[in-house]
Amino acid sequence: MLTVLTFSLILLAGAYCAGLLGSLTGLGGGVIVIPLLTLCLNVNFQYAIGAALVASIATSSGSGAAYVREGITNIRLGMFLEIATCIGAAIGALVAVWLNNNIIAVVFGLVLILTAANQLRRKTDHGNVKGSEAAKRLKLFGTYPTKDGTRQAYELTNVSGGFALMTVAGALSGILGIGSGVLKVLAMDTLMKVPFKVSTTTSNFMMGVTAVTSAVVYLQRGNIEPGIAFPVLVGVLAGALTGARLLKVLDVRLLRRIFSIAILLVAANMIWNGLAGKF
Repeated sequence: MLTVLTFSLILLAGAYCAGLLGSLTGLGGGVIVIPLLTLCLNVNFQYAIGAALVASIATSSGSGAAYVREGITNIRLGMFLEIATCIGAAIGALVAVWLNNNIIAVVFGLVLILTAANQLRRKTDHGNVKGSEAAKRLKLFGTYPTKDGTRQAYELTNVSGGFALMTVAGALSGILGIGSGVLKVLAMDTLMKVPFKVSTTTSNFMMGVTAVTSAVVYLQRGNIEPGIAFPVLVGVLAGALTGARLLKVLDVRLLRRIFSIAILLVAANMIWNGLAGKF
Protein backbone atom coordinates (compact mmCIF):
# COMPACT_ATOMS: atom_id res chain seq x y z
CA MET A 1 0.00 0.00 0.00
CA LEU A 2 1.51 3.32 -1.09
CA THR A 3 1.59 6.24 1.31
CA VAL A 4 0.43 9.64 0.11
CA LEU A 5 4.04 10.90 0.08
CA THR A 6 5.32 7.91 -1.91
CA PHE A 7 2.41 8.17 -4.36
CA SER A 8 3.07 11.89 -4.87
CA LEU A 9 6.83 11.40 -5.42
CA ILE A 10 6.27 8.61 -7.95
CA LEU A 11 3.72 10.76 -9.73
CA LEU A 12 6.04 13.78 -9.70
CA ALA A 13 8.93 11.80 -11.22
CA GLY A 14 6.70 10.18 -13.83
CA ALA A 15 5.13 13.53 -14.74
CA TYR A 16 8.60 15.06 -15.18
CA CYS A 17 9.50 12.34 -17.70
CA ALA A 18 6.12 12.85 -19.42
CA GLY A 19 6.73 16.59 -19.80
CA LEU A 20 10.29 16.05 -21.02
CA LEU A 21 9.32 13.54 -23.70
CA GLY A 22 6.16 15.45 -24.59
CA SER A 23 8.20 18.57 -25.24
CA LEU A 24 10.89 16.80 -27.29
CA THR A 25 8.43 14.88 -29.48
CA GLY A 26 5.71 17.52 -29.91
CA LEU A 27 3.15 15.38 -28.08
CA GLY A 28 1.19 16.09 -24.94
CA GLY A 29 2.33 14.61 -21.63
CA GLY A 30 -0.93 12.66 -21.45
CA VAL A 31 0.41 9.76 -23.54
CA ILE A 32 2.63 8.88 -20.57
CA VAL A 33 0.61 10.25 -17.65
CA ILE A 34 -2.51 8.16 -18.39
CA PRO A 35 -0.68 4.78 -18.60
CA LEU A 36 1.31 5.70 -15.48
CA LEU A 37 -1.85 6.45 -13.51
CA THR A 38 -4.07 3.65 -14.79
CA LEU A 39 -1.65 0.76 -15.34
CA CYS A 40 0.92 1.45 -12.60
CA LEU A 41 -1.02 3.30 -9.89
CA ASN A 42 -4.54 1.90 -10.47
CA VAL A 43 -6.18 5.34 -10.70
CA ASN A 44 -9.70 5.49 -12.18
CA PHE A 45 -9.61 6.29 -15.90
CA GLN A 46 -11.76 9.42 -15.59
CA TYR A 47 -9.47 10.91 -12.92
CA ALA A 48 -6.45 9.96 -15.04
CA ILE A 49 -7.94 11.83 -18.01
CA GLY A 50 -8.53 14.90 -15.82
CA ALA A 51 -4.90 14.85 -14.67
CA ALA A 52 -3.67 14.29 -18.23
CA LEU A 53 -5.54 17.38 -19.42
CA VAL A 54 -3.69 19.35 -16.75
CA ALA A 55 -0.47 17.78 -18.06
CA SER A 56 -1.24 18.91 -21.62
CA ILE A 57 -1.88 22.47 -20.42
CA ALA A 58 1.43 22.47 -18.51
CA THR A 59 3.40 21.03 -21.46
CA SER A 60 1.99 23.62 -23.83
CA SER A 61 2.62 26.46 -21.38
CA GLY A 62 6.20 25.38 -20.71
CA SER A 63 7.62 24.46 -24.10
CA GLY A 64 5.11 26.39 -26.25
CA ALA A 65 6.25 29.73 -24.84
CA ALA A 66 9.88 28.93 -25.65
CA TYR A 67 9.09 28.02 -29.27
CA VAL A 68 7.05 31.22 -29.72
CA ARG A 69 9.98 33.24 -28.42
CA GLU A 70 12.30 31.57 -30.94
CA GLY A 71 9.95 32.51 -33.79
CA ILE A 72 9.22 28.95 -34.97
CA THR A 73 5.53 28.71 -34.06
CA ASN A 74 2.94 30.03 -36.53
CA ILE A 75 0.70 31.80 -34.02
CA ARG A 76 -1.89 32.95 -36.55
CA LEU A 77 -2.28 29.41 -37.92
CA GLY A 78 -2.49 27.98 -34.41
CA MET A 79 -5.22 30.39 -33.31
CA PHE A 80 -7.23 29.76 -36.49
CA LEU A 81 -7.10 25.98 -36.08
CA GLU A 82 -7.94 26.28 -32.36
CA ILE A 83 -11.49 27.18 -33.39
CA ALA A 84 -11.85 23.62 -34.73
CA THR A 85 -10.03 21.87 -31.87
CA CYS A 86 -11.99 23.70 -29.17
CA ILE A 87 -15.31 22.78 -30.77
CA GLY A 88 -14.18 19.16 -31.00
CA ALA A 89 -12.78 19.17 -27.45
CA ALA A 90 -16.05 20.41 -25.96
CA ILE A 91 -18.03 17.74 -27.83
CA GLY A 92 -15.53 15.02 -26.89
CA ALA A 93 -15.57 15.91 -23.17
CA LEU A 94 -19.38 15.82 -23.11
CA VAL A 95 -19.48 12.47 -24.94
CA ALA A 96 -16.78 10.88 -22.73
CA VAL A 97 -19.09 10.66 -19.70
CA TRP A 98 -21.30 8.20 -21.61
CA LEU A 99 -18.45 5.95 -22.74
CA ASN A 100 -17.29 2.86 -20.86
CA ASN A 101 -13.74 3.08 -19.47
CA ASN A 102 -12.74 -0.10 -21.32
CA ILE A 103 -13.86 1.41 -24.64
CA ILE A 104 -11.84 4.55 -23.89
CA ALA A 105 -8.80 2.37 -23.07
CA VAL A 106 -9.01 0.54 -26.42
CA VAL A 107 -9.41 3.82 -28.35
CA PHE A 108 -6.50 5.27 -26.39
CA GLY A 109 -4.34 2.26 -27.33
CA LEU A 110 -5.19 2.69 -31.02
CA VAL A 111 -4.29 6.38 -30.87
CA LEU A 112 -0.96 5.44 -29.23
CA ILE A 113 -0.21 3.10 -32.15
CA LEU A 114 -0.89 5.95 -34.57
CA THR A 115 1.35 8.16 -32.44
CA ALA A 116 4.23 5.67 -32.58
CA ALA A 117 3.84 5.24 -36.34
CA ASN A 118 3.95 9.01 -36.82
CA GLN A 119 7.14 9.26 -34.77
CA LEU A 120 8.83 6.58 -36.89
CA ARG A 121 7.79 7.85 -40.32
CA ARG A 122 10.18 9.88 -42.44
CA LYS A 123 9.76 13.59 -41.80
CA THR A 124 9.81 15.86 -44.83
CA ASP A 125 10.06 19.62 -45.03
CA HIS A 126 7.81 20.61 -47.90
CA GLY A 127 9.68 22.84 -50.30
CA ASN A 128 8.20 24.99 -53.06
CA VAL A 129 4.60 24.42 -51.98
CA LYS A 130 2.18 26.71 -53.80
CA GLY A 131 -0.18 28.03 -51.16
CA SER A 132 -3.94 27.99 -51.59
CA GLU A 133 -6.03 31.11 -52.05
CA ALA A 134 -7.80 30.48 -48.73
CA ALA A 135 -4.50 30.32 -46.84
CA LYS A 136 -3.36 33.50 -48.55
CA ARG A 137 -6.53 35.40 -47.65
CA LEU A 138 -6.30 34.22 -44.04
CA LYS A 139 -2.61 35.27 -43.98
CA LEU A 140 -1.46 31.86 -42.74
CA PHE A 141 1.87 31.88 -44.58
CA GLY A 142 4.97 32.38 -42.42
CA THR A 143 8.71 31.96 -41.89
CA TYR A 144 10.90 29.95 -39.54
CA PRO A 145 14.57 30.23 -38.51
CA THR A 146 17.19 27.99 -40.16
CA LYS A 147 20.54 26.75 -38.84
CA ASP A 148 22.48 29.45 -40.71
CA GLY A 149 20.54 32.23 -38.95
CA THR A 150 18.30 33.19 -41.87
CA ARG A 151 14.52 32.76 -42.07
CA GLN A 152 12.88 30.34 -44.52
CA ALA A 153 9.53 31.39 -45.98
CA TYR A 154 6.80 28.78 -46.52
CA GLU A 155 3.26 28.57 -47.84
CA LEU A 156 0.50 26.07 -47.05
CA THR A 157 -2.59 24.58 -48.64
CA ASN A 158 -5.78 22.54 -47.98
CA VAL A 159 -7.07 24.73 -45.17
CA SER A 160 -10.51 23.10 -45.09
CA GLY A 161 -9.08 19.56 -44.80
CA GLY A 162 -6.76 20.58 -41.99
CA PHE A 163 -9.61 22.36 -40.19
CA ALA A 164 -11.81 19.23 -40.40
CA LEU A 165 -9.09 16.92 -39.05
CA MET A 166 -8.42 19.40 -36.24
CA THR A 167 -12.03 18.97 -35.11
CA VAL A 168 -11.43 15.22 -34.83
CA ALA A 169 -8.19 15.88 -32.92
CA GLY A 170 -10.06 18.11 -30.49
CA ALA A 171 -12.74 15.46 -29.93
CA LEU A 172 -10.10 12.84 -29.14
CA SER A 173 -8.47 15.27 -26.74
CA GLY A 174 -11.75 15.68 -24.88
CA ILE A 175 -12.43 11.94 -24.75
CA LEU A 176 -8.93 10.66 -23.99
CA GLY A 177 -7.36 13.55 -22.07
CA ILE A 178 -4.39 13.86 -24.42
CA GLY A 179 -3.24 16.78 -26.51
CA SER A 180 -3.87 14.78 -29.73
CA GLY A 181 -0.59 16.18 -30.99
CA VAL A 182 -0.19 13.33 -33.47
CA LEU A 183 -3.37 14.26 -35.37
CA LYS A 184 -2.56 17.96 -35.21
CA VAL A 185 0.91 17.38 -36.65
CA LEU A 186 -0.53 15.05 -39.33
CA ALA A 187 -3.15 17.67 -40.27
CA MET A 188 -0.56 20.41 -40.68
CA ASP A 189 2.33 18.32 -42.04
CA THR A 190 0.51 15.90 -44.36
CA LEU A 191 -2.63 17.78 -45.42
CA MET A 192 -1.60 21.42 -45.21
CA LYS A 193 2.07 20.91 -46.17
CA VAL A 194 3.42 22.93 -43.24
CA PRO A 195 7.17 22.35 -42.54
CA PHE A 196 7.58 19.69 -39.85
CA LYS A 197 9.42 21.95 -37.41
CA VAL A 198 6.61 24.51 -37.63
CA SER A 199 3.81 21.93 -37.39
CA THR A 200 5.36 20.33 -34.27
CA THR A 201 5.86 23.59 -32.41
CA THR A 202 2.48 24.98 -33.48
CA SER A 203 0.87 21.75 -32.23
CA ASN A 204 2.60 22.28 -28.89
CA PHE A 205 1.29 25.84 -28.78
CA MET A 206 -2.28 24.69 -29.51
CA MET A 207 -2.46 21.84 -26.98
CA GLY A 208 -2.99 24.00 -23.92
CA VAL A 209 -6.02 25.85 -25.32
CA THR A 210 -7.60 22.59 -26.51
CA ALA A 211 -7.01 20.93 -23.13
CA VAL A 212 -8.47 23.90 -21.22
CA THR A 213 -11.74 23.52 -23.15
CA SER A 214 -12.04 19.87 -22.11
CA ALA A 215 -10.72 20.48 -18.59
CA VAL A 216 -13.61 22.85 -17.82
CA VAL A 217 -16.07 20.01 -18.43
CA TYR A 218 -14.05 17.52 -16.36
CA LEU A 219 -13.68 20.07 -13.55
CA GLN A 220 -17.44 20.58 -13.42
CA ARG A 221 -17.92 16.82 -13.15
CA GLY A 222 -15.39 16.60 -10.29
CA ASN A 223 -12.94 14.44 -12.28
CA ILE A 224 -9.90 16.64 -11.65
CA GLU A 225 -8.57 15.54 -8.26
CA PRO A 226 -6.12 18.11 -6.77
CA GLY A 227 -4.07 15.41 -5.03
CA ILE A 228 -3.37 13.84 -8.42
CA ALA A 229 -3.42 16.88 -10.69
CA PHE A 230 -1.02 19.07 -8.65
CA PRO A 231 2.03 16.70 -8.72
CA VAL A 232 1.31 16.11 -12.41
CA LEU A 233 1.20 19.86 -13.08
CA VAL A 234 4.51 20.55 -11.31
CA GLY A 235 6.34 17.57 -12.79
CA VAL A 236 5.16 18.05 -16.38
CA LEU A 237 5.87 21.80 -16.36
CA ALA A 238 9.43 21.20 -15.12
CA GLY A 239 9.96 18.47 -17.71
CA ALA A 240 8.57 20.60 -20.53
CA LEU A 241 10.88 23.50 -19.70
CA THR A 242 13.86 21.11 -19.62
CA GLY A 243 12.84 19.59 -22.96
CA ALA A 244 12.54 22.98 -24.63
CA ARG A 245 16.16 23.72 -23.68
CA LEU A 246 17.46 20.27 -24.69
CA LEU A 247 15.76 20.40 -28.10
CA LYS A 248 18.30 23.02 -29.20
CA VAL A 249 21.30 20.74 -28.64
CA LEU A 250 20.00 17.14 -28.84
CA ASP A 251 19.51 14.93 -31.87
CA VAL A 252 16.20 13.46 -30.76
CA ARG A 253 15.82 10.89 -33.59
CA LEU A 254 17.13 7.98 -31.47
CA LEU A 255 15.03 9.15 -28.54
CA ARG A 256 11.92 9.16 -30.72
CA ARG A 257 12.59 5.60 -31.91
CA ILE A 258 12.98 4.34 -28.33
CA PHE A 259 9.91 6.33 -27.31
CA SER A 260 7.89 4.80 -30.17
CA ILE A 261 8.77 1.24 -29.14
CA ALA A 262 7.77 2.01 -25.54
CA ILE A 263 4.51 3.58 -26.72
CA LEU A 264 3.68 0.47 -28.79
CA LEU A 265 4.16 -1.74 -25.71
CA VAL A 266 1.93 0.54 -23.64
CA ALA A 267 -0.67 0.56 -26.45
CA ALA A 268 -0.75 -3.25 -26.54
CA ASN A 269 -1.18 -3.33 -22.75
CA MET A 270 -3.98 -0.76 -22.88
CA ILE A 271 -5.88 -2.57 -25.62
CA TRP A 272 -5.46 -5.96 -23.91
CA ASN A 273 -6.72 -4.68 -20.56
CA GLY A 274 -9.55 -2.77 -22.23
CA LEU A 275 -10.74 -5.83 -24.14
CA ALA A 276 -10.45 -7.90 -20.97
CA GLY A 277 -12.68 -5.40 -19.13
CA LYS A 278 -10.10 -4.58 -16.44
CA PHE A 279 -10.84 -0.86 -16.37
